[in-house]
Amino acid sequence: MKEPVRTLAYICPKCRQPVIAERTVFSLCASRSQLPCPCGGSKLEIDPLDAEVTLTVPCAYCKKEHRVTVFQRAFLHQKALALSCQASGLDCCYVGEEGPVFAAMKRLEQAMDNLEPPKEGENRQEDGQFLNELVMRESLEELRDIAARGGVSCQCGSKKWSLSIHYASIELSCAQCGAKMRMPAASQDDLTDLCCKNSLVIREQS
Repeated sequence: MKEPVRTLAYICPKCRQPVIAERTVFSLCASRSQLPCPCGGSKLEIDPLDAEVTLTVPCAYCKKEHRVTVFQRAFLHQKALALSCQASGLDCCYVGEEGPVFAAMKRLEQAMDNLEPPKEGENRQEDGQFLNELVMRESLEELRDIAARGGVSCQCGSKKWSLSIHYASIELSCAQCGAKMRMPAASQDDLTDLCCKNSLVIREQS
C-alpha cells in the first residue's frame, strides 16, 4: 500500500520560481525538515511538535519569512491549506493534495505576474491600491450579489458577518463566533471561482 504523501509549494522570493515537492506524511511528522529552492535563495522549514506544526515560509511579496503554526490534522489532511502574507493577503505557501495545490499555485503565479514589491514605507492598502484593481472591483460586486441573495453564512449558523479588504484578498468574519474566511482576489481565476459560487459558508481553517 502506497504511503500517504503531501504536496508542499511556495514561490522563491529570490528567483521568483515555484518550488514544489512531495513528502511522505511519515517524514513530515518524524522530524524537522526543509524544502529548499534549487537557486539556494530560500527554503521552507517544517517543524512538527505534538498536535501542531510550525512552518517558516519565505514570502515573495514582502521578502520576509512568515512563521505560522497550524494544527497537525489540517497540515496532514486538509485538501489544500493556504498560508498567506499578512501585509498583502496574498498566499505564500500551500500544503495539501497534489491536484488542489498545483491549481492554487497556477493561480498564485498569475497573481505574481502583476506583482511589484512595495517600496519602503509604502502602504498600498491605505493608498487604495490592489494587486489587480479590476479583479478586486468585480469580486466585490459578485460578493455583494451573493450577499443580497442571503448567500453568506457561517458554519455556526449565523448570517451576520463583516468584510475586510486586503491588497490581494477579501476576508469575511463571522460576527457571532469570530470565524474567518479569506478569499484570494488577485487573478482572473480567483474571480471565476467566486462567480461559480451561489453561496459562501465561513469556515475557520484549523
